[in-house]
Amino acid sequence: MLDLLRELVEIESPTYSGGVRRVAEVCARELEALGAHPRFLDGDHLVAELDGDGPPLLLVGHTDTVWPEGTIAQMPFRAENKRAYGPGVYDMKGCLVVLVEAIRLAGDRTRALRVFLTADEEMGSRKARPHLEREAQGCAAAFIVEPPGSSGNLKTARKGLGRFRLTITGRPAHAGTHRDEGISATEELAHQILALHALNDDERGVTVNVGVVRGGTSENVVAAEAEADVDIRVPRYEDRDRLEAALASLQPHLEGARLEVTGGWTRPPLEPLPAAERLLEQAQRHGRALGLDLAGESSGGGSDGNLVGAVGVPVLDGLGAEGGGAHAPDEHVVLTSMPVRAELLARLLRNPGL
Repeated sequence: MLDLLRELVEIESPTYSGGVRRVAEVCARELEALGAHPRFLDGDHLVAELDGDGPPLLLVGHTDTVWPEGTIAQMPFRAENKRAYGPGVYDMKGCLVVLVEAIRLAGDRTRALRVFLTADEEMGSRKARPHLEREAQGCAAAFIVEPPGSSGNLKTARKGLGRFRLTITGRPAHAGTHRDEGISATEELAHQILALHALNDDERGVTVNVGVVRGGTSENVVAAEAEADVDIRVPRYEDRDRLEAALASLQPHLEGARLEVTGGWTRPPLEPLPAAERLLEQAQRHGRALGLDLAGESSGGGSDGNLVGAVGVPVLDGLGAEGGGAHAPDEHVVLTSMPVRAELLARLLRNPGL
């Protein structure tokens, strides 16, 4: 497992780079050795089928990382003190190793399996989404091999994610001599930021964040244009509808200013189905036999599990390796967790409880 982990980490694979295909080819090699029939889809997404009975169990991971090429020189792969470090080692190359090892350990399973490895998950699975939705159709359940929660818990719900842009059009004027003839788009933006942040609702778990703002051309010109990039996360579909209505109802504060909202929802909310609760209960039973005290939790981040759940397939997420520092310089996996999490997943593949 450590050798495979090193091989994957040392292939740098930022989204839409050639390294994504090379990581997928390594995974295809490993899966083929276990009896899988791999095939590549447009965009370097990998699907691998393993023969068995009944509707397949779907295993989902991704081959891309957030780290640009050249990072490995500053963050080389290393293993020390029961941890392994390197770009993408936790999110999610250590999880890919867990996925492969689980299939090897579940060699006596009877269920059919389907593996889907997304090539652009870190960019919202923009190209993978239609392929993933198609391949998920007819599956009995989906196991998402993303990292677990910080305490090792599994994930039964995830927030839906929206990315929106608010564009404001004002009117330019000389700031020193004809300021009153202008309409400041940046001033209007300040009012709109306050209105957007007022949509945050801690009780319901709704978050709205204006993360990037731009505007104006020069300090001596009343700004004619401004824009803001907005991140919105909601736990339920009903919240999504309510936030859409709130965005549509935004009104200018300054007379003559114009507003336009573009963008949309990149991932729907993952709300647990009753069958997903049964998957969790079965995982807890298997976990207790392995010395794991597992609970289910919700995550504010999205995954491909959101997309699979939206087509009606029960989802259990967070079945990958334990660790920390995702997308950060101290990214690492706990090496001792990998064989245990692989065995947990293997037991679910043999007996998912459905």
